[in-house]
Amino acid sequence: MVLSIVHRATGIAMSLGFAVFVVWLFDAASGPDSYAVFLAAMDSTIGRLLLIGWSFAFFYHLSNGARHLLWDTGRGLEKAQANTSSWLVLVVTVALTAVFWWVAL
Repeated sequence: MVLSIVHRATGIAMSLGFAVFVVWLFDAASGPDSYAVFLAAMDSTIGRLLLIGWSFAFFYHLSNGARHLLWDTGRGLEKAQANTSSWLVLVVTVALTAVFWWVAL
């Protein structure tokens, strides 16, 4: 149940992230001064936390979506299997987020 709520919350977070992505594209097209302001905002502590949060939301949504695809085949629906796969989703999400930011930096 908790992962279902988190799945919805990450979907909302990604929607906000896509709005920021559109702002990034607009600023990049508007010229170097506008783009520099955007980069400065995203390079701040709050900006970095938002970017890490959005990447976490993306990887969570991706991992949980794969879990749901598995469920659509009729596998993994028993309680013990669902609990195991929920922990796997969380571990994979944290690992993918960490690797992404380790490579990005």
